[in-house]
Amino acid sequence: MMPAWLARFMLRLNGMRVVDRNQGNWPPKAVVPTGPHTSNRDFPYGIYARAVVEKYIQFAAKSSLFKGPLGWAMQTMGGVPVVREKRTNFTQAVANIFRERETFYLCIAMEGTRKKVDRFKTGFYWIAREANVPMVFAKFDFGNRVIEFSKPFYPTGDVRADFDFIYRHFDGVEGLVAENSFDYDAGVLEELPEEGNEGGRGPGDSPQRDGEAQSFAE
Repeated sequence: MMPAWLARFMLRLNGMRVVDRNQGNWPPKAVVPTGPHTSNRDFPYGIYARAVVEKYIQFAAKSSLFKGPLGWAMQTMGGVPVVREKRTNFTQAVANIFRERETFYLCIAMEGTRKKVDRFKTGFYWIAREANVPMVFAKFDFGNRVIEFSKPFYPTGDVRADFDFIYRHFDGVEGLVAENSFDYDAGVLEELPEEGNEGGRGPGDSPQRDGEAQSFAE
């Protein structure tokens, strides 16, 4: 991982800084939902930010992407190959990685795209629920020139209340491409279940869409 001093220097060159609400005292495991994700250039900012907080925040992708030179590059950047068997969806497969490791931080871009959206994918939430780990939100606030890591948020089981909190946390935050930033409309909560499912996924989630984690490298 890049030295913290070099990461701070690179961020200063770009007029950015990092705020860690945990002051370094992170839980040993966490899903790190990140937004707004509006540009491919978010990826190097993420690399710098994780170096500053000295937490090896990784991203997950299908195991088929970790072959040949591309696979070496993916692993070097912090990629984690996920093997999804016939009876195991992506959410469960990633949750199993959390169970197998003593320390693990997983970055997920919540929008699932760099375009403007009116709601987030829900895979990051169900992974946290399935793995029984908290979320540390990474807010890429280019309007205020800061990348901010929140204190841990533990899912309550009340899905709509949890997402209302998450949406409000990122509402109006200006991404690198300002016009693609997220604006919250509370009406989207009606599409979510009121309480968690036994299966650890919500309506509309699928192993190949909402259940998948998207990294800043995509």
